[in-house]
Amino acid sequence: MAERLAISDHVLAAITSQRQASSEPMAAFFYDLPALAAHGRAMREALPPGVELYYAIKANSEAAIIDMLAPVVDGLELSSGGEIARACSCSTPRPWVLSGPGKLDTDMREAMRRGVEAFHVESLGEVARLQAVAAALDHQQPVLLRINPALPEDLSSRLRMAGTATPFGIDESQLADAVRAVDDAPNLALVGFHIHAMSHQRCEQRHQRLLASYLERWPQWRALARQPERVTQLNVGGGIGVNYLQPSEQFDWSGLCQALGQRLAAMDEPPLVRFEIGRFLSAFCGYYAIEVLDTKVSHGEGFVVCRGGTHQFRLPAAQGHDHPVIHLPRDPRQASEGERRPWTVVGQLCTPKDVLSRQQELQGVEVGDLLVLPLAGAYGYNISHADFLCHPRPDQVFIRDARESSEPETTSHRRAEPAS
Repeated sequence: MAERLAISDHVLAAITSQRQASSEPMAAFFYDLPALAAHGRAMREALPPGVELYYAIKANSEAAIIDMLAPVVDGLELSSGGEIARACSCSTPRPWVLSGPGKLDTDMREAMRRGVEAFHVESLGEVARLQAVAAALDHQQPVLLRINPALPEDLSSRLRMAGTATPFGIDESQLADAVRAVDDAPNLALVGFHIHAMSHQRCEQRHQRLLASYLERWPQWRALARQPERVTQLNVGGGIGVNYLQPSEQFDWSGLCQALGQRLAAMDEPPLVRFEIGRFLSAFCGYYAIEVLDTKVSHGEGFVVCRGGTHQFRLPAAQGHDHPVIHLPRDPRQASEGERRPWTVVGQLCTPKDVLSRQQELQGVEVGDLLVLPLAGAYGYNISHADFLCHPRPDQVFIRDARESSEPETTSHRRAEPAS
Protein backbone atom coordinates (compact mmCIF):
# COMPACT_ATOMS: atom_id res chain seq x y z
CA MET A 1 0.00 0.00 0.00
CA ALA A 2 2.74 2.49 0.93
CA GLU A 3 4.52 2.44 -2.44
CA ARG A 4 1.26 2.93 -4.39
CA LEU A 5 0.51 6.21 -2.65
CA ALA A 6 1.79 9.42 -4.19
CA ILE A 7 2.59 12.96 -3.09
CA SER A 8 2.10 15.89 -5.47
CA ASP A 9 5.17 17.75 -6.68
CA HIS A 10 4.33 20.99 -4.88
CA VAL A 11 3.94 19.18 -1.55
CA LEU A 12 7.27 17.41 -2.12
CA ALA A 13 8.86 20.79 -2.89
CA ALA A 14 7.49 22.23 0.35
CA ILE A 15 8.83 19.27 2.34
CA THR A 16 12.25 19.65 0.75
CA SER A 17 12.33 23.40 1.39
CA GLN A 18 11.28 23.00 5.01
CA ARG A 19 13.91 20.32 5.59
CA GLN A 20 16.68 22.43 4.12
CA ALA A 21 15.74 25.34 6.38
CA SER A 22 16.08 23.29 9.60
CA SER A 23 19.15 21.95 11.35
CA GLU A 24 17.10 19.43 13.34
CA PRO A 25 15.54 16.16 12.13
CA MET A 26 12.10 16.81 10.68
CA ALA A 27 8.69 16.37 12.27
CA ALA A 28 6.20 18.67 10.56
CA PHE A 29 2.71 18.85 9.10
CA PHE A 30 2.08 20.01 5.54
CA TYR A 31 -1.33 21.13 4.31
CA ASP A 32 -2.12 21.39 0.60
CA LEU A 33 -4.58 24.30 0.67
CA PRO A 34 -5.37 24.35 -3.08
CA ALA A 35 -6.26 20.65 -2.88
CA LEU A 36 -8.40 21.35 0.19
CA ALA A 37 -10.36 24.07 -1.62
CA ALA A 38 -10.81 21.90 -4.73
CA HIS A 39 -12.10 19.00 -2.64
CA GLY A 40 -14.51 21.30 -0.79
CA ARG A 41 -15.83 22.75 -4.05
CA ALA A 42 -16.37 19.27 -5.48
CA MET A 43 -18.30 18.21 -2.37
CA ARG A 44 -20.51 21.28 -2.47
CA GLU A 45 -21.16 21.00 -6.22
CA ALA A 46 -22.40 17.43 -5.68
CA LEU A 47 -25.15 18.60 -3.30
CA PRO A 48 -28.74 18.46 -4.59
CA PRO A 49 -31.05 21.49 -4.33
CA GLY A 50 -32.15 22.28 -0.79
CA VAL A 51 -29.03 20.85 0.85
CA GLU A 52 -26.21 22.81 2.52
CA LEU A 53 -22.64 21.99 3.53
CA TYR A 54 -21.16 23.31 6.78
CA TYR A 55 -17.58 22.65 7.93
CA ALA A 56 -17.25 21.18 11.44
CA ILE A 57 -14.07 22.99 12.47
CA LYS A 58 -13.30 20.56 15.31
CA ALA A 59 -11.66 18.39 12.63
CA ASN A 60 -9.00 21.05 12.06
CA SER A 61 -9.45 24.59 13.36
CA GLU A 62 -6.19 26.11 12.13
CA ALA A 63 -6.84 29.61 10.77
CA ALA A 64 -5.45 28.80 7.32
CA ILE A 65 -7.75 25.78 7.01
CA ILE A 66 -10.85 27.75 8.01
CA ASP A 67 -9.91 30.68 5.76
CA MET A 68 -9.50 28.35 2.78
CA LEU A 69 -12.78 26.49 3.31
CA ALA A 70 -15.00 29.41 4.37
CA PRO A 71 -15.58 30.76 0.84
CA VAL A 72 -16.37 27.23 -0.35
CA VAL A 73 -18.89 26.01 2.25
CA ASP A 74 -22.23 27.42 3.38
CA GLY A 75 -21.20 27.92 6.99
CA LEU A 76 -19.33 26.58 10.02
CA GLU A 77 -20.24 24.30 12.92
CA LEU A 78 -18.60 25.13 16.28
CA SER A 79 -18.57 23.49 19.68
CA SER A 80 -16.80 25.80 22.15
CA GLY A 81 -15.99 29.37 23.07
CA GLY A 82 -12.49 28.91 21.67
CA GLU A 83 -13.91 27.81 18.33
CA ILE A 84 -16.20 30.86 18.34
CA ALA A 85 -13.13 33.08 18.56
CA ARG A 86 -11.41 31.25 15.71
CA ALA A 87 -14.46 31.29 13.44
CA CYS A 88 -15.17 34.96 14.06
CA SER A 89 -11.56 35.78 13.10
CA CYS A 90 -12.06 34.17 9.70
CA SER A 91 -11.17 36.36 6.71
CA THR A 92 -14.49 35.40 5.05
CA PRO A 93 -17.38 35.77 7.54
CA ARG A 94 -19.78 32.85 7.33
CA PRO A 95 -22.96 31.81 9.18
CA TRP A 96 -22.23 29.49 12.10
CA VAL A 97 -24.01 27.31 14.63
CA LEU A 98 -23.02 26.18 18.13
CA SER A 99 -23.30 22.50 19.01
CA GLY A 100 -22.12 20.08 21.66
CA PRO A 101 -22.91 19.03 25.23
CA GLY A 102 -21.85 21.01 28.28
CA LYS A 103 -22.09 24.50 26.82
CA LEU A 104 -21.05 27.20 29.28
CA ASP A 105 -23.37 30.12 29.96
CA THR A 106 -20.46 32.37 28.96
CA ASP A 107 -20.26 30.54 25.61
CA MET A 108 -24.00 31.03 25.10
CA ARG A 109 -23.78 34.75 25.82
CA GLU A 110 -20.72 35.19 23.61
CA ALA A 111 -22.39 33.29 20.79
CA MET A 112 -25.49 35.48 20.92
CA ARG A 113 -23.43 38.65 21.03
CA ARG A 114 -21.42 37.51 18.02
CA GLY A 115 -24.44 36.62 15.91
CA VAL A 116 -24.79 32.83 16.14
CA GLU A 117 -27.30 31.54 13.60
CA ALA A 118 -28.70 28.76 15.80
CA PHE A 119 -27.95 26.60 18.82
CA HIS A 120 -28.15 22.83 18.72
CA VAL A 121 -29.76 22.09 22.09
CA GLU A 122 -28.73 18.88 23.85
CA SER A 123 -31.11 18.55 26.83
CA LEU A 124 -34.14 19.92 28.65
CA GLY A 125 -31.79 21.54 31.16
CA GLU A 126 -29.99 23.32 28.34
CA VAL A 127 -33.31 24.65 27.02
CA ALA A 128 -33.89 26.32 30.40
CA ARG A 129 -30.36 27.76 30.61
CA LEU A 130 -30.46 29.05 27.04
CA GLN A 131 -33.81 30.74 27.68
CA ALA A 132 -32.39 32.47 30.77
CA VAL A 133 -29.36 33.74 28.87
CA ALA A 134 -31.46 34.92 25.92
CA ALA A 135 -33.93 36.69 28.21
CA ALA A 136 -31.12 38.48 30.06
CA LEU A 137 -29.86 39.79 26.71
CA ASP A 138 -33.40 40.53 25.44
CA HIS A 139 -32.55 38.33 22.47
CA GLN A 140 -34.71 36.06 20.29
CA GLN A 141 -32.73 32.90 19.56
CA PRO A 142 -33.43 30.19 16.93
CA VAL A 143 -32.67 26.65 18.11
CA LEU A 144 -32.56 23.11 16.78
CA LEU A 145 -33.23 20.22 19.12
CA ARG A 146 -30.67 17.44 18.90
CA ILE A 147 -32.41 14.06 18.79
CA ASN A 148 -30.99 10.75 19.98
CA PRO A 149 -33.28 8.50 17.91
CA ALA A 150 -33.85 4.80 18.05
CA LEU A 151 -31.83 3.18 15.25
CA PRO A 152 -31.69 -0.32 13.81
CA GLU A 153 -28.47 -2.15 14.63
CA ASP A 154 -27.53 -2.62 10.97
CA LEU A 155 -27.14 1.15 10.52
CA SER A 156 -24.46 1.43 13.20
CA SER A 157 -20.81 2.39 12.76
CA ARG A 158 -17.68 1.95 14.89
CA LEU A 159 -18.33 5.14 16.88
CA ARG A 160 -21.99 5.59 17.79
CA MET A 161 -23.30 8.98 18.90
CA ALA A 162 -27.00 8.03 18.95
CA GLY A 163 -29.33 5.06 19.01
CA THR A 164 -27.77 4.02 22.33
CA ALA A 165 -26.97 5.52 25.73
CA THR A 166 -24.78 8.58 25.06
CA PRO A 167 -24.32 12.11 26.47
CA PHE A 168 -25.53 13.50 23.14
CA GLY A 169 -28.99 14.78 22.35
CA ILE A 170 -32.49 14.15 23.66
CA ASP A 171 -34.00 10.67 23.54
CA GLU A 172 -36.71 10.45 20.91
CA SER A 173 -39.16 9.37 23.63
CA GLN A 174 -38.61 12.77 25.32
CA LEU A 175 -38.80 14.84 22.15
CA ALA A 176 -42.39 15.99 22.65
CA ASP A 177 -41.46 17.38 26.10
CA ALA A 178 -38.43 19.16 24.65
CA VAL A 179 -40.45 20.70 21.82
CA ARG A 180 -43.02 21.89 24.34
CA ALA A 181 -40.28 23.42 26.51
CA VAL A 182 -38.89 25.41 23.56
CA ASP A 183 -42.37 26.48 22.47
CA ASP A 184 -43.02 27.71 26.03
CA ALA A 185 -39.73 29.66 26.15
CA PRO A 186 -40.52 33.25 25.11
CA ASN A 187 -37.00 33.98 23.86
CA LEU A 188 -36.45 30.76 21.89
CA ALA A 189 -37.81 29.70 18.50
CA LEU A 190 -37.71 26.11 17.27
CA VAL A 191 -36.54 26.04 13.64
CA GLY A 192 -35.49 22.42 13.21
CA PHE A 193 -33.87 19.24 14.45
CA HIS A 194 -30.28 18.03 14.57
CA ILE A 195 -29.08 14.43 14.49
CA HIS A 196 -25.45 13.32 14.51
CA ALA A 197 -25.80 9.61 15.01
CA MET A 198 -22.38 8.16 14.27
CA SER A 199 -18.85 8.75 13.07
CA HIS A 200 -16.45 6.84 10.80
CA GLN A 201 -19.25 5.81 8.43
CA ARG A 202 -17.52 4.43 5.34
CA CYS A 203 -20.52 2.72 3.67
CA GLU A 204 -22.54 5.02 1.42
CA GLN A 205 -25.49 2.58 1.22
CA ARG A 206 -25.74 2.35 4.99
CA HIS A 207 -25.58 6.13 5.36
CA GLN A 208 -28.20 6.50 2.68
CA ARG A 209 -30.55 4.28 4.70
CA LEU A 210 -29.72 6.27 7.83
CA LEU A 211 -30.73 9.57 6.18
CA ALA A 212 -33.87 7.93 4.81
CA SER A 213 -34.86 6.91 8.35
CA TYR A 214 -34.59 10.57 9.45
CA LEU A 215 -36.66 11.85 6.54
CA GLU A 216 -39.36 9.26 7.15
CA ARG A 217 -39.78 10.59 10.71
CA TRP A 218 -39.42 14.26 9.78
CA PRO A 219 -43.21 14.90 9.38
CA GLN A 220 -43.92 13.40 12.82
CA TRP A 221 -41.14 15.37 14.52
CA ARG A 222 -42.22 18.59 12.84
CA ALA A 223 -45.87 18.06 13.80
CA LEU A 224 -44.92 18.18 17.50
CA ALA A 225 -44.28 21.94 17.24
CA ARG A 226 -46.90 24.54 18.08
CA GLN A 227 -46.01 26.32 14.81
CA PRO A 228 -44.76 23.54 12.51
CA GLU A 229 -44.50 25.92 9.55
CA ARG A 230 -41.48 27.55 11.28
CA VAL A 231 -39.70 24.20 11.62
CA THR A 232 -37.83 23.90 8.33
CA GLN A 233 -34.28 22.64 9.03
CA LEU A 234 -32.96 19.11 9.39
CA ASN A 235 -29.27 19.02 10.29
CA VAL A 236 -28.04 15.47 9.62
CA GLY A 237 -24.59 16.01 11.11
CA GLY A 238 -21.50 14.51 9.56
CA GLY A 239 -19.85 11.22 10.41
CA ILE A 240 -18.57 10.41 6.90
CA GLY A 241 -15.50 8.26 7.40
CA VAL A 242 -12.11 8.17 5.72
CA ASN A 243 -10.67 4.84 4.61
CA TYR A 244 -7.15 4.98 6.05
CA LEU A 245 -6.43 1.34 5.27
CA GLN A 246 -7.39 1.49 1.58
CA PRO A 247 -6.96 5.16 0.59
CA SER A 248 -8.03 4.56 -3.01
CA GLU A 249 -11.46 3.32 -1.86
CA GLN A 250 -13.30 6.24 -0.28
CA PHE A 251 -16.91 7.01 0.61
CA ASP A 252 -19.13 7.63 -2.43
CA TRP A 253 -20.18 11.18 -1.61
CA SER A 254 -21.69 11.90 -5.03
CA GLY A 255 -23.75 8.70 -4.84
CA LEU A 256 -25.09 9.69 -1.43
CA CYS A 257 -26.00 13.17 -2.69
CA GLN A 258 -27.76 11.79 -5.76
CA ALA A 259 -29.89 9.40 -3.67
CA LEU A 260 -30.68 12.16 -1.16
CA GLY A 261 -31.78 14.48 -3.94
CA GLN A 262 -34.18 11.89 -5.31
CA ARG A 263 -35.70 11.29 -1.90
CA LEU A 264 -36.14 15.02 -1.17
CA ALA A 265 -37.74 15.59 -4.59
CA ALA A 266 -40.35 12.96 -3.76
CA MET A 267 -41.39 14.65 -0.48
CA ASP A 268 -44.35 17.06 -0.25
CA GLU A 269 -42.67 19.41 2.23
CA PRO A 270 -38.98 18.53 2.37
CA PRO A 271 -36.80 20.15 5.01
CA LEU A 272 -33.73 22.23 4.32
CA VAL A 273 -31.08 19.55 4.89
CA ARG A 274 -27.67 20.52 6.23
CA PHE A 275 -24.52 18.42 6.51
CA GLU A 276 -21.80 19.42 8.96
CA ILE A 277 -18.70 17.61 7.69
CA GLY A 278 -15.28 17.70 9.33
CA ARG A 279 -13.02 14.73 8.67
CA PHE A 280 -14.15 14.07 5.10
CA LEU A 281 -13.48 17.70 4.16
CA SER A 282 -10.03 18.27 5.65
CA ALA A 283 -8.33 14.86 6.02
CA PHE A 284 -7.09 14.54 2.45
CA CYS A 285 -5.07 17.77 2.38
CA GLY A 286 -2.69 16.89 5.23
CA TYR A 287 0.70 15.13 5.44
CA TYR A 288 2.82 14.36 8.51
CA ALA A 289 6.52 14.09 7.60
CA ILE A 290 8.92 12.53 10.11
CA GLU A 291 12.62 11.75 9.88
CA VAL A 292 14.10 8.34 10.70
CA LEU A 293 16.37 8.53 13.76
CA ASP A 294 17.14 4.85 14.26
CA THR A 295 16.35 1.34 13.01
CA LYS A 296 16.50 -1.78 15.15
CA VAL A 297 15.27 -5.36 15.44
CA SER A 298 13.80 -6.53 18.75
CA HIS A 299 12.65 -10.11 19.28
CA GLY A 300 12.45 -10.52 15.54
CA GLU A 301 10.39 -7.36 14.86
CA GLY A 302 11.86 -4.43 12.98
CA PHE A 303 11.31 -0.92 14.36
CA VAL A 304 11.84 2.41 12.65
CA VAL A 305 12.24 5.08 15.33
CA CYS A 306 11.29 8.53 14.03
CA ARG A 307 11.25 12.12 15.18
CA GLY A 308 7.76 12.95 16.49
CA GLY A 309 5.16 10.31 17.31
CA THR A 310 1.65 9.96 18.65
CA HIS A 311 2.03 13.06 20.85
CA GLN A 312 1.96 15.01 17.56
CA PHE A 313 -0.16 12.70 15.42
CA ARG A 314 -2.53 10.81 17.71
CA LEU A 315 -4.94 9.74 14.98
CA PRO A 316 -3.66 6.16 14.38
CA ALA A 317 -3.59 5.35 18.10
CA ALA A 318 -6.98 7.01 18.68
CA GLN A 319 -8.62 5.05 15.86
CA GLY A 320 -6.66 1.85 16.34
CA HIS A 321 -5.38 1.55 12.79
CA ASP A 322 -2.02 1.26 11.06
CA HIS A 323 -1.60 4.44 9.10
CA PRO A 324 -0.37 4.34 5.48
CA VAL A 325 3.26 5.36 5.08
CA ILE A 326 5.17 6.81 2.12
CA HIS A 327 8.97 6.32 2.16
CA LEU A 328 11.09 9.22 0.89
CA PRO A 329 14.70 7.94 0.95
CA ARG A 330 17.54 10.41 1.18
CA ASP A 331 19.34 8.33 -1.48
CA PRO A 332 16.74 6.66 -3.77
CA ARG A 333 19.34 4.57 -5.58
CA GLN A 334 20.73 3.10 -2.38
CA ALA A 335 17.23 2.46 -1.08
CA SER A 336 16.30 0.54 -4.23
CA GLU A 337 19.13 -1.87 -3.50
CA GLY A 338 18.31 -2.31 0.20
CA GLU A 339 16.42 -5.04 2.00
CA ARG A 340 12.63 -5.06 1.84
CA ARG A 341 11.01 -6.11 5.08
CA PRO A 342 8.10 -5.21 7.39
CA TRP A 343 8.73 -2.35 9.83
CA THR A 344 6.80 -0.97 12.76
CA VAL A 345 6.94 2.83 12.70
CA VAL A 346 7.24 4.42 16.15
CA GLY A 347 8.04 7.81 17.64
CA GLN A 348 10.13 9.20 20.50
CA LEU A 349 7.83 8.60 23.47
CA CYS A 350 8.67 6.40 26.45
CA THR A 351 5.66 4.15 25.98
CA PRO A 352 5.02 1.07 23.84
CA LYS A 353 1.78 2.72 22.69
CA ASP A 354 3.68 5.28 20.62
CA VAL A 355 3.01 3.37 17.40
CA LEU A 356 2.01 5.05 14.13
CA SER A 357 1.93 1.99 11.89
CA ARG A 358 2.73 -1.71 12.09
CA GLN A 359 4.10 -4.15 9.55
CA GLN A 360 4.77 -1.64 6.79
CA GLU A 361 6.65 -3.20 3.86
CA LEU A 362 9.48 -0.73 3.17
CA GLN A 363 12.69 -1.15 1.22
CA GLY A 364 16.14 0.10 2.20
CA VAL A 365 15.08 2.31 5.10
CA GLU A 366 18.03 4.26 6.53
CA VAL A 367 18.60 6.86 9.22
CA GLY A 368 17.95 10.27 7.69
CA ASP A 369 15.16 9.09 5.38
CA LEU A 370 11.71 10.64 5.63
CA LEU A 371 8.45 8.81 6.21
CA VAL A 372 5.31 10.71 5.20
CA LEU A 373 1.90 9.85 6.62
CA PRO A 374 -0.87 11.15 4.30
CA LEU A 375 -4.54 11.73 5.21
CA ALA A 376 -3.33 13.81 8.16
CA GLY A 377 -5.51 16.90 7.75
CA ALA A 378 -8.20 15.96 10.29
CA TYR A 379 -8.12 14.86 13.93
CA GLY A 380 -4.34 14.51 13.84
CA TYR A 381 -2.32 17.22 15.51
CA ASN A 382 -5.31 19.03 17.00
CA ILE A 383 -6.34 16.02 19.15
CA SER A 384 -2.79 15.11 20.19
CA HIS A 385 -1.22 15.32 23.66
CA ALA A 386 1.48 17.68 22.42
CA ASP A 387 3.06 18.42 25.81
CA PHE A 388 3.79 14.80 26.74
CA LEU A 389 7.56 14.53 27.41
CA CYS A 390 7.84 18.24 26.53
CA HIS A 391 9.13 17.59 23.03
CA PRO A 392 9.10 20.63 20.71
CA ARG A 393 5.83 21.07 18.88
CA PRO A 394 5.86 20.42 15.14
CA ASP A 395 5.81 23.15 12.53
CA GLN A 396 2.68 23.35 10.42
CA VAL A 397 3.32 24.35 6.83
CA PHE A 398 0.44 25.73 4.77
CA ILE A 399 0.99 25.46 1.02
CA ARG A 400 -1.06 28.18 -0.64
CA ASP A 401 -0.04 27.68 -4.28
CA ALA A 402 0.25 24.55 -6.39
CA ARG A 403 3.37 25.88 -8.08
CA GLU A 404 6.59 24.37 -6.78
CA SER A 405 8.23 27.79 -6.58
CA SER A 406 5.64 29.23 -4.19
CA GLU A 407 6.71 30.08 -0.66
CA PRO A 408 4.74 28.09 1.93
CA GLU A 409 3.54 29.66 5.16
CA THR A 410 4.89 28.03 8.32
CA THR A 411 3.27 28.23 11.73
CA SER A 412 5.34 27.17 14.73
CA HIS A 413 3.37 26.20 17.81
CA ARG A 414 5.13 26.96 21.04
CA ARG A 415 4.23 25.80 24.52
CA ALA A 416 2.49 28.50 26.52
CA GLU A 417 4.70 30.04 29.19
CA PRO A 418 3.27 30.81 32.65
CA ALA A 419 2.45 34.43 33.33
CA SER A 420 5.08 36.29 35.31
